[in-house]
Amino acid sequence: MVDLRQPSLYAYFASKHDLYDAMFAEGNRQLLDRAKALPANDDPRGGVLDLARLLLDFVAEDGVRYVLMFQRHIPGFEPSAESYEIAIGFYEIARQKLAAAGITEQSDMDLFTTLIAGIADQQMANDPGGDRWSGLTDRIVAMFFTEIDANRANSTGKASR
Repeated sequence: MVDLRQPSLYAYFASKHDLYDAMFAEGNRQLLDRAKALPANDDPRGGVLDLARLLLDFVAEDGVRYVLMFQRHIPGFEPSAESYEIAIGFYEIARQKLAAAGITEQSDMDLFTTLIAGIADQQMANDPGGDRWSGLTDRIVAMFFTEIDANRANSTGKASR
């Protein structure tokens, strides 16, 4: 919580949405900095798992920040192009890690994003501060790669018939 009265806030921000935008940008800067500092992993799939764990740990630290960054619950709030560009920086790191692990199709990246967002949503809604759902991260990432491998094997098998 900021220790300022409402009139004082407006000396720094023209509106509540400008304040939300600054908070959105700062949260994404923090996430991007952590992703950039993530140690390299010689196993590309392990690197994807490391990034998923990092994201879920980040989400679990601050429920309000999580809602601001990953949900759309504030009526009328849309991040500015400048703030959203920071969020895209994190997505680019994720895209690179997935590509290193052989994931280059947009639909496969979307599937991964959906799975990780699902873990985060379940964790924050049902066990904030715990690890009931985030504790499943390793299994879910393994299931993701198993499905990708099976889908590729099926595609290759069909093509050779």
